[in-house]
Amino acid sequence: MKHHPLSKRSAIAIALTLAYTPVLHAQQTSGKEVETVYITGSNLKRVGKEGESPVQVITQLEIKASGASTVAELMRTVPSMGTNNNYDTNDGGFSRGVSTASLRGLSSTSTLILLNGRRMTPSAYADPNDGNSTLYDLNSIPLSALERVEILKDGASAVYGSDAIGGVINFITKNNYEGLQVAARVGANDDGNFGKRGASLFWGKGDIDKDGYNVFVAADVSKRDRVKRADATDIEVEKYKLLNGRYATPYGSTVSSHPSFYRERAPGTANFAVSQALAAKNLITRTDCDPSQQLVGSRAMGLPATSVFIGRTFCNYDTLQFLEAQSAGNDQNVMSRGIIKLGQNTRAFAEVGFSRSERNYTGSPITLGQTPTTNFTSVGVTDPFQVILPIGHPDNPFPDSRASVGYRFENLRGGTQNINKGIRALVGLEGTHFGWDWNTAVLWNQSQKDDVTYGRLYLPTLRKLNTGTSLAALAADPTLARDVTGDNKASILQWDAKANTEFGSLPGGPFALALGTEIRREKINLNPDPLLATGQIFGLANTIIDGSRDVKSAFVELRTPVLKSLEFDFAGRLDKYPGIKSNFVPKVGGKWTLADSVAVRGTYARGFRAPGLTQVTPGGAQFFESGIWDRRRCEPDESTPKNGATEVDCNKSAAGTGGANPDLVPEKAKSYSLGLIIAPSANLDLVIDMWRIRKTGEVILGSAWDALKNEDSNPGNVVRDPNPANWVTDANGKVIPNSGPLLMVKEPWINQGATEVRGIDLEVRHRKNLGDWGTFNTKVSSTYISHYSIAAHEGDIERNLAGSNAGITDWNISSSLDIPRWKSSLTGSWSRGDHAISATVNYVGPVSFLRRYEGEETYAQPFCHYGSKKDTDARPDRNTTTPLYEAYFPDCAINSWTTVGLGYTYTGFKNVSVSLNVQNLFDTKAPYDPRYGVNTAGTPLQGYNEGLHNNQGRYFTFSASYTF
Repeated sequence: MKHHPLSKRSAIAIALTLAYTPVLHAQQTSGKEVETVYITGSNLKRVGKEGESPVQVITQLEIKASGASTVAELMRTVPSMGTNNNYDTNDGGFSRGVSTASLRGLSSTSTLILLNGRRMTPSAYADPNDGNSTLYDLNSIPLSALERVEILKDGASAVYGSDAIGGVINFITKNNYEGLQVAARVGANDDGNFGKRGASLFWGKGDIDKDGYNVFVAADVSKRDRVKRADATDIEVEKYKLLNGRYATPYGSTVSSHPSFYRERAPGTANFAVSQALAAKNLITRTDCDPSQQLVGSRAMGLPATSVFIGRTFCNYDTLQFLEAQSAGNDQNVMSRGIIKLGQNTRAFAEVGFSRSERNYTGSPITLGQTPTTNFTSVGVTDPFQVILPIGHPDNPFPDSRASVGYRFENLRGGTQNINKGIRALVGLEGTHFGWDWNTAVLWNQSQKDDVTYGRLYLPTLRKLNTGTSLAALAADPTLARDVTGDNKASILQWDAKANTEFGSLPGGPFALALGTEIRREKINLNPDPLLATGQIFGLANTIIDGSRDVKSAFVELRTPVLKSLEFDFAGRLDKYPGIKSNFVPKVGGKWTLADSVAVRGTYARGFRAPGLTQVTPGGAQFFESGIWDRRRCEPDESTPKNGATEVDCNKSAAGTGGANPDLVPEKAKSYSLGLIIAPSANLDLVIDMWRIRKTGEVILGSAWDALKNEDSNPGNVVRDPNPANWVTDANGKVIPNSGPLLMVKEPWINQGATEVRGIDLEVRHRKNLGDWGTFNTKVSSTYISHYSIAAHEGDIERNLAGSNAGITDWNISSSLDIPRWKSSLTGSWSRGDHAISATVNYVGPVSFLRRYEGEETYAQPFCHYGSKKDTDARPDRNTTTPLYEAYFPDCAINSWTTVGLGYTYTGFKNVSVSLNVQNLFDTKAPYDPRYGVNTAGTPLQGYNEGLHNNQGRYFTFSASYTF
């Protein structure tokens, strides 16, 4: 296919949105000291928290009320968050075990993550999938240690540098805490699944003002249960069974330890492809298994209509037992922070943290197939392996032909384990001298990833199969299986210094000036298993990088209060990356208070994102890519093979390599925001922000689609089987040269295209004092995407994709991004004495699957991408895997999703707080999405869209804490 909506490059063949809303009515009483604070997005102090840029603040109380048990769960409740985050619930391939955030849907690489105002190291990954070259792991941040979260929903490269195009999320820990608090929590859904347990401890000693010091230690441990995919029933189970055949039968796989043998089509061709017409002669399937394991292939199993197993008896292998809705995992986090006065005007501070997250993903035992499998070394590829049993081989059932085999090593373990460990150490000084507030620190932060892939095949032993060793003897050979490990590290070592002061005078007050500098060394070292690096492991890609670079930056910020009601901020930052010319980006913002109850604000900024270290360092990730439509071997309908090809060529898996590109330049961005702040009373606030972000020259991996499309003009990027006997013929029987089966596609990193997103953020907060009946607060937080466009190449026409799946609405775009127009949250809370109750209503809008465009062409009549073909379809390649789709979903869209949450907290026991939180109170099922029913092999997929919804249903969390 042009792009499989779910395809992703792989290494193997509470709903509560919370925001701070500024209050304009608050006035300072004469003679009262005015508190000045730093807010994310600026290096200048200000009075209060309302500024030129839109900043959402999630407080500690709001974190608790959300019911979230991890930072990743909390971020999912933010309406400005996109749908293309990474989640660690299932094996995510190259991003396995990591959880990330993507503001505005601009990817994880364009969302900068800070801890206490300073960078975190990217995790030790080299994910070749677009938007994943830089991954900041949210699992390394302990939720229980947080005082608040500040989300800058505006471009911030002029303040923070690279990666801040989409915005900044600053996680701020508690400080100046005294006492000891212990807490425990437990959660599960109403079926008893998705169990999570955790405990935390927080201890602090000393008051910085009274004692001259403070130190705290926070620790958190948690564990989550494995949940089988079949047990996750809070999705539209019956629709998936009816429309996709998901779990409609006990079918798992046609490949088991009871082999199927495929005859060579012509001597010496190594072509073992079998069609239904040739199956009777060229396919022999062993059925010497227990009768309970025998099945007869049918379309109800999810097998394609062209499958050679339709109507054939085979020994089923239960792969369903390994499919997961949630993997088993456990986490440990420890963080400590201390501060001590060194005289009247100087303080020293230090921070140290350790995190460990372990994820265990189950997987089916490895199999052998009939086509050549690419085998990688650290620097390229080595000899492929293809099972070819010679005539006379003890397992070859064909007396006069060579054979290949479909076989599963059921005695071997499958699956993976991923352990991410993080260490963070910071030491610094801050103070006030000569009218300047200053701060300087040295930070070292390292991320280590230890991964294991179980039960891979050792090629020197495996190759014995082709020289006479039987399958049974091979499976019993103790040297066959190897657990392949990886040792990976990434780190930053950073020194920074900044200072701010006030000087001069304008009608609105003094100028405010901030200056700063930063020097950072980035390092990444990814080391595959030595056996894998030397090409001795079957069908597993390498990821190998050893690189470092020094980044030097300087920044300045100036505030000019032109009038008491009008102020402007100006910021600029200069960054120097090796091999890239110095990059300067500016930002300007202004705020005009028209009256006590009305103000307008706005910003304009340029942004940049330097190519990731993994993108400019030799090496990188090798991968296998699935869902490829090979246009030389498959007809334009993407489902009919040409003469001499098979259905596999219409949905091909092949090896891929990326590669560093020293000519890459930084991505550029421009962002705009314009906001209105209204406070008609002391109890009501309304904030509306319109915003626009445009990113150009995006660094992406070249696509297999483009490589195959341009194969004639650039044949070096496509590697095929060179054997002329395997070339296909056209409709006239003419041989198509160089049309052998696809083996590998080369896809180097490139600067290409643009993305633009526009929208509106709305926040409304109302507070009501009920006297003896306590207080009642309500809040609405909402994000509306009015425009989202993607240009694959410079100059391409840009279509508005908002409200749809990008790569379906415009068939010319290789993107699987879902873009709902609306994401909203309504919250209400009432508290009186020892009782507090909160309620939430959350909404995610629909996503359309209508195909409307193909590059410059606008279809005269849009048509649904899923369902049965119609004569009115503008193209012949509709996805027909769900033929009844339009009958059940005439709007051709994922339905909207509304959930309700409820929470209660009681503090009437001395020093004790107990809480019960119920997410998805009415047990609303995650909406149906045809892409997540079954894959092309009939294997059940998740059954819901993880970027939009969750599959846990009504979920209960009970927590209790005791403060000493």
